[in-house]
Amino acid sequence: MNKDDLNFAYSTDPNYKPNQDEEAEALENNQQNLKVFLDRKNRKGKVVTIITGLIGSNDDYKDMERKFKSQFGVGGSSKNKEIIIQGDYADKILAILKKEDYNVKRSGG
Repeated sequence: MNKDDLNFAYSTDPNYKPNQDEEAEALENNQQNLKVFLDRKNRKGKVVTIITGLIGSNDDYKDMERKFKSQFGVGGSSKNKEIIIQGDYADKILAILKKEDYNVKRSGG
């Protein structure tokens, strides 16, 4: 039994499964509105590049994360609907995403 199942009381939907992950349908690249920004809060002064706004499944997040990690040879993760790449790669990521026809903007300073 999962911890989240303990909060489940009752559903009238006969097809309801308590462990359902609600994943959004992936949009075409030109319909995505992504934001790329740098962050160093709670990271001991180290800079990370964060990509937000991707609409899709967890696999879509993992695929994009994996692509940038291997391309730049750095670490990273994807969680809470964000893709985190270690280091300052915002300009390079912007260029790559624009080339792949994403609507992408640089956010922050």
